[in-house]
Amino acid sequence: MTFQSAWRLGLVKVFAYALLALFLVPAVTYVFTRHAQTDQDARFVAGISQRIDAEKGLPADEKQARKDYYRSNPPSTICSNADPEAREYREALCDTFSDVWQFHMARKLSLLTLVASAALLLAVLGLGALAFADRTLQYASFVAGWRLTSWASATALVVQGTMAVWLSFWVTAFFFHKYSPKLVLFVGFAVGAGVLVAVAGIFKRVQSCNQVVGELVAEADAPLLWQRIRHLAQRLKTEPPRHIVAGIDANFFVTEAPITVGQQTLTGRTLFVSLPLLRILDQTEADAVLGHELAHLRGGDTRRSAQLGPKLVQFDHYRHAIRTGGLSAMASPLLDLYRTIFEIALASDSREREFKADRLAAKLVSPAAIAQSLVKIAAYAQYRYRIEDELFGRNERHDNSTLGIASFVAQGLAPYAASSDFVDAMKTANVPHPFDSHPAMPERLRNVGMALKERDYGAIAVRAPATTWVQEILTADAIEQRLWSAYEQQFAQDHERSLAYRYEPANEQERALVLQYFPPVVFALKGDATVEVSIDGIRTSADETTVFWDAIKGLEFKESSFGNALIVTHPEKNALGLGAKTSKIKLPGLKKDKDQFNAVVSHYWQRHQIMRAQQQAAA
Repeated sequence: MTFQSAWRLGLVKVFAYALLALFLVPAVTYVFTRHAQTDQDARFVAGISQRIDAEKGLPADEKQARKDYYRSNPPSTICSNADPEAREYREALCDTFSDVWQFHMARKLSLLTLVASAALLLAVLGLGALAFADRTLQYASFVAGWRLTSWASATALVVQGTMAVWLSFWVTAFFFHKYSPKLVLFVGFAVGAGVLVAVAGIFKRVQSCNQVVGELVAEADAPLLWQRIRHLAQRLKTEPPRHIVAGIDANFFVTEAPITVGQQTLTGRTLFVSLPLLRILDQTEADAVLGHELAHLRGGDTRRSAQLGPKLVQFDHYRHAIRTGGLSAMASPLLDLYRTIFEIALASDSREREFKADRLAAKLVSPAAIAQSLVKIAAYAQYRYRIEDELFGRNERHDNSTLGIASFVAQGLAPYAASSDFVDAMKTANVPHPFDSHPAMPERLRNVGMALKERDYGAIAVRAPATTWVQEILTADAIEQRLWSAYEQQFAQDHERSLAYRYEPANEQERALVLQYFPPVVFALKGDATVEVSIDGIRTSADETTVFWDAIKGLEFKESSFGNALIVTHPEKNALGLGAKTSKIKLPGLKKDKDQFNAVVSHYWQRHQIMRAQQQAAA
């Protein structure tokens, strides 16, 4: 599946979900009320006709006139009938909260909701189209779409929630002549909780934290690099960066958003340079990359990203709150629809900005320089990812003091560039970037007029630079050493934590590692009894038995005034062969610790499932 087809499929899905979210409940309400009103009208007209026919002394033509009047003005229409002659009839049936009044209002509200939902859908699509039409209006489009969809989702929850509560009573009352108070209360509570989540999410403010791993490069430590960057900025007629941050990530970028480096927050224009990449790029190739990044500053791309970024974060947090807020999730498809449309617009705009920045860099330095830098960066990034993925996939613990990711990459890049896999990987490769999506490298090469032959990729990737900008950064070696040390230490810790999920364990060393992250947890029960959750299973002291994880298919915590319990569903069938076998782990006295107990059980049960899945994948 191609990138574009995946986008289209995702958009079709989210659009279908949005249609259901907007129209399903009001449509069901409208259809039900029309059906119920038709039935009520028929019964009312039949009953009133019998009464009219039973009246004595009333002329036949007057009886027929009265019956015709009620047939022409059944109860379903009388509440909206303003005819003065129908006042007594209207007052008799349309008392507030009467059955006729409720169905009349439900039909009216559902119809208005359907119309409003259609208008809202058109507005969302229009704002999305605006984001495509004019990049200068993207920010205004997003803010308007954010406010509209946020308040509309909260309003929809109130309106459709009211319909759902009303339906929970009337559907059973109409069809079965009885209702369930528990059902009505449950739906009402769920709707209320969902509305609170939606409204609270609108007013909640999220703090953006753009943490960048790197160190500042002072001008005194790299005067020639600073001078070169200022010269390139001058040629591009744009203000140079205020800060240069050096790191070991496999990318370059510029930003005007506030970022945190160590304990310091940087504002204004910041340029991030990758020291490992600067080591493989000669100065001309690096100049092309730097020119590309400065072109983003010139085009206002970073200013727009800094302005829009916090709004996107805020909106995405709101979407997450709605999606995980119980019944509020019924409003999330509308939010997802607008976000998806806007994301496609951003991706399209990002491609054009990257192409334009590449062309400016080619004009500033040379097409060959930007093309060669793209090949080198893509090759390094892909091979480094392969190395880290392979190291992380190993089932032995790493010693972070001898991990040596940088040396692995340096030693293996040349053999990788000569392998048969390399060219295929480069056909779809892109240059990594933290803030937006970049086009595939071959597209970028064509954009700057460089039709490199595939067989040339390998030679370019391993071509040693004559001079590099790293040589002009006095602190480069020290910065790299510190950053690689911290990175590999964190890498080893993350890998060790993953092993705690992967190991069964098979020996004492593996068991010790797993127990480091998953030690037995004991909870006190009534009296002196306890329940222990461990990597082996769940053990109760009352009967000295352990329910092993492999004997568990599902778990459900049951609360009762007679004592809480954990209902265990086993993989095998019950004695009658009619369903899954179940058993009960009694938990008398487990009250205040029940939430912690459930969290621990869920955590250990998840570990066991991941471990078994890993074993099956490796088999």
